[in-house]
Amino acid sequence: MKNGQHEVHLNLNVRGLPISATLGINEESNRLISEGKQVYKLGLGQSPFPVPEPIVRELQNNAHQKDYLPVRGLPALCDAVAGYYRRTQDLPISKGNILIGPGSKELMFILQLVYYGDLVIPTPSWVSYAPQAHIVGRHVHWLETDEKNNWLLTPEELEHFCAADPSKPRIVILNYPNNPTGCSYAPHQLQALAEVARKYRIILLSDEIYGELNFAGCHQSIARYYPEGTIIASGLSKWAGAGGWRLGTFAFPEELKWLMESMTVVASETFTATSAPIQYAAVKAFEGSVRLERYLFNSRKILSALADWIWSRLSVAGVTVARPDGAFYMLPDFEPFRENLEARGITNGEVFCQQLLQQTGVAILPGSSFGRPKRELTARLAFVDFDGARALAAVEQFSADQPVDEAYLRVYCERVLTAIDKLCDWIE
Repeated sequence: MKNGQHEVHLNLNVRGLPISATLGINEESNRLISEGKQVYKLGLGQSPFPVPEPIVRELQNNAHQKDYLPVRGLPALCDAVAGYYRRTQDLPISKGNILIGPGSKELMFILQLVYYGDLVIPTPSWVSYAPQAHIVGRHVHWLETDEKNNWLLTPEELEHFCAADPSKPRIVILNYPNNPTGCSYAPHQLQALAEVARKYRIILLSDEIYGELNFAGCHQSIARYYPEGTIIASGLSKWAGAGGWRLGTFAFPEELKWLMESMTVVASETFTATSAPIQYAAVKAFEGSVRLERYLFNSRKILSALADWIWSRLSVAGVTVARPDGAFYMLPDFEPFRENLEARGITNGEVFCQQLLQQTGVAILPGSSFGRPKRELTARLAFVDFDGARALAAVEQFSADQPVDEAYLRVYCERVLTAIDKLCDWIE
């Protein structure tokens, strides 16, 4: 193919794609704030908590690191990441099967670039999976899930899809705790999904970036049940509050090392290597410590209490919403209010979110940004608009078994509670 033809083809793949919805709502929220308007930022899913102090200190101590690092990653970091999976998931992953990138998002893009199979995404899903496939030119297949099953993919749904063309190469994305629902899989559900994946030799991309934010602290990787076909994606952005640091990790089984090697070639010709100081600092994060465990325990305690309060408030108001198991998201469904909303000219999730922002200052995203039908009245809210450092400092004074109650939430997560109150008042 001539260069000019290739450029036209690539431009057609990108043309018409909007900016990522989560980044777009954040920019719009900041614009309104700059105009002096009150905005409750429940759109962008950015951790409210600070980067743990030991990791920050390690970054400061390694600010002088200026050399290009190996494309696959700093050996000490690869060793720490592999050790993390051996320690927390009992997975026999070696440091030679770890790939470090400038965010797991970049690694996901490269995976789709080098692998020839279609992309299969359960809906609802994170906003960037499908656009990345579109840019690369891969076919995307949406797998419908059921609200009655908390939007989780069932083995029957996966079996039905794969049986139609059993030999077709595919990457299936499994993300849990899920963005946008916050829901997660129990071990028996993972085992059943693993059996189907093995039967059809699926490559599973298990996006476990929120794994450490499982409220019960008991996240399990599906790689325990399907190790030979699972790539585990993670990073620092969600559990360590370091989204802007841009460090992601992929962990491969030995059976898929050929795929990692192909990705490494592309990485060498694109991002070269992830920032050296950040890689050195990340070693401390993945090695773990008593202090980091305390940070995670308190983060989960706050998010779990906040999720429970929001779920209860929305449920009492008549909103249909699955109770989250982790992360900091929910996907409420406002269908019970359709008649009243349509009388106000609100016929779909996009208009719902636009009107909500204009009339109350509450910024959330429509379910259509996450692969749901446009007419649906689902929307994702990210309950992160609070001072995480202040909230953590207060919980530090709690005993291990002391719960976070509404009085605490009203003081330290006031903006989130006010936003949910405004939302509920607006729909009624």
